[in-house]
Amino acid sequence: MKKIRILPAFYTLLLATSSHVAWAAKRHKADTAHPAASSHRMDRGTRPARRIVAARPETFSVVGLRKARATSVVVGQDLIAKSVPGTNPLKVLAQMPGVMFQSDDPQGLDTWSNQFYMHGFFQNQIGMTLDGIPLGDQEFHSMNGLNSVAAISSENVARMEATMSAGAEDTASTSNLGGAVAFHSSDPSHKMGAKIVQTFGSNNTFHTYLRGDSGDLDAQGSRFYMSYLRNDMDKWKGGANQFSQQVNAKFVQPVGESSSVSAYFDWTDFELYNYQDMSFDMLKNGGYDIDNFIGTPNGYAKAYRSALSLNGLPGGALPPGYTKMSDPWDASYYDGATLERDYLGGMNFHFLLTDRLSWDSVIYGHGQYMRGTWASPYMSSPNGAPLFDQMTLQHSQRGGFTTALHYDVAHNHISTGIWYEGLHTDIGRWAFQEPLLGQGSPVNSLGSLPAPFARLWREQINSNSFTGFAEDTYSPLSNLALHFGFRALLQTARAGDTQNLQSYTGTNALASGSITTAKAFLPHISADWHFLRQHEAFFDITENVKSYPIAAYKQGASPFALSQSTFDQLQKQGGLKPETDWNYAVGYRFTDRLVQASLYAYHTDFKNRLQQITSGTIVNPVSTVANVGGVTMNGIDAGLIVTPLRGLSIYNSVSYNHATYDDNLAEPGIVYHLKGQQVVSYPRLMYKNSLSYAWRDFDAHFDTTYMGTRNFSYTGDMKVPHYWLESLGARYHLGRGYGVARDLTFEFNVYNLTNVKYISTMGENGLPMTGDYQSFLVGAPRQFFGTIRAGF
Repeated sequence: MKKIRILPAFYTLLLATSSHVAWAAKRHKADTAHPAASSHRMDRGTRPARRIVAARPETFSVVGLRKARATSVVVGQDLIAKSVPGTNPLKVLAQMPGVMFQSDDPQGLDTWSNQFYMHGFFQNQIGMTLDGIPLGDQEFHSMNGLNSVAAISSENVARMEATMSAGAEDTASTSNLGGAVAFHSSDPSHKMGAKIVQTFGSNNTFHTYLRGDSGDLDAQGSRFYMSYLRNDMDKWKGGANQFSQQVNAKFVQPVGESSSVSAYFDWTDFELYNYQDMSFDMLKNGGYDIDNFIGTPNGYAKAYRSALSLNGLPGGALPPGYTKMSDPWDASYYDGATLERDYLGGMNFHFLLTDRLSWDSVIYGHGQYMRGTWASPYMSSPNGAPLFDQMTLQHSQRGGFTTALHYDVAHNHISTGIWYEGLHTDIGRWAFQEPLLGQGSPVNSLGSLPAPFARLWREQINSNSFTGFAEDTYSPLSNLALHFGFRALLQTARAGDTQNLQSYTGTNALASGSITTAKAFLPHISADWHFLRQHEAFFDITENVKSYPIAAYKQGASPFALSQSTFDQLQKQGGLKPETDWNYAVGYRFTDRLVQASLYAYHTDFKNRLQQITSGTIVNPVSTVANVGGVTMNGIDAGLIVTPLRGLSIYNSVSYNHATYDDNLAEPGIVYHLKGQQVVSYPRLMYKNSLSYAWRDFDAHFDTTYMGTRNFSYTGDMKVPHYWLESLGARYHLGRGYGVARDLTFEFNVYNLTNVKYISTMGENGLPMTGDYQSFLVGAPRQFFGTIRAGF
């Protein structure tokens, strides 16, 4: 198979890959065109399908795009396509060493449960973009971002570039403490055509993807595509289902020989009944399959009688077996759901002004409507029903632009640019009446809503973000690149409390006021050296800052998630400061025809780590935000790929991360002994092994992942056990000439081959300082998927 073409790069560094992947390296030539000018030639996803060749699996390259910075892992569409269609691309990226992705569903589409880490940094500490459009924080409660699965269908992702450690100065993000992930959409094909992907699987999974490409409309190569995705599956435990649909469209207009304008549009509709959050007590005494009642026989009646029993009312009763749990009333609600609708649009401009000077700009806008619901037994409806539906409703709009100039002179590649974004969010929690038993239908969390009987709280938040950067990559020798740059960041956010029901929130006012993050000089220094043909070494040093998180009342580790009194006290005492870090990385790679090996080591000094500390029930938690102090992190990745036979690839990688808190946390009357404890949620040890084989039109892969023990509580007295997870996949390509289809491929995938029971996502409701808490999700059991792909 053809390699992904990387343009232009001073160096190429291969790191660990998946079972289907061989390493490749290409060296940059100084006179190669700017990457943006050639982006339409780099995208592979829209080219006509081709025969599977056994000679080489797909390449998985690690490159530095015109920068001597920490390595960038490039994952192409061919590798994404080997997963179950619709799979979250970040799950594919997690085949890299040091990267972790967790979800309660096999495709990684449940946004409530998605959790992505890269070398100890959480998804809200990693900058993410799509075609230069900033995706912001990737947390569920994020107001200034968009989850990557809602931004683009996985089938339309041409490639991903994951830049580790420092990220890059030009990333449009206020959160890239620990690297960046850049998604690139595929360009429309130059040839008119269509493709269809149809998947069937366990739990009535039905995934459909349709795409039509216009082909060239004129001599200049103007062209577009439109696609539609529909994903529907039953939950693997409990009842109800998870449904999503998505429309993508892209138009490309070449301008002259080396310039272009393109436009991208995304519409997404998520309608997901969520899995119930669990605690260790629930897991032990309620079982792995415990879940909410919706979609099960007499589901509303069970939730109704459970709520009656909580309040000691006549007719109350818990389902059989629930009395074994210490908190049976939070083990199952009637339902919990997420509805999200997004509109995202952007335009990219690339103009080659002279043979040395180019200009790149992006303008974009994003609108979001979102609701998250729980049927809570902790408050009665006005009609006397012992439960009500509490619903968090959010309307957000954001927009902005990036612009940058690139200039080549002598042995230097110089870039400078700016990014601006404005955000407005209106978010609140409403209460809806549930019916008396037998006297009507429960509230449809994903449908049309009745008038609320109470408005529990409401906030409006606005922010303005600005970054600027300048950088220079100097190549005194053809095999040596030296890089220096810096970025500046300024963000001001303001929140206002517009409604507050004190009997519900427990406070007389929610946080109102403004917070500012300002850093004028964040340096970045790196170098890359190729020597003795097969060897490469690099280092990377940078300072970064993350702006204060933007989240509403009890929605995250944000100053605005607090009461007014706590907000004022922390402002006065200076207890909350923006998170900052210094990252240091060194690496080495050896590339040979039969053996490829890599070593990557890093050290991070992390200051002012903000964490959400939670206790109480998950429907109305006792939640605060704490500065848990500094974190010192040391880590190392080692990867080895052996290709002893034509078409056979054997891959192993091991990652070790020692990230510990520097200080204990003192609160009135108690000291929590955090010092020396591994950070929560991220394991010290991960191991990944893959075996792939390709022969003529057939290829297969077998993948294994070991996930080490993770700290659940900050003091480390509660831990999530380690687990092994295996998957298997195979596909057969029939090639061209079968009826109207130009191309036909059959695929089969098995997730969790050994049917292991394990804890996946953790901390979605915050994590406790000590002991148990209802804030983790379990992984899906064995799942089977079959797929037919056809091109026309």
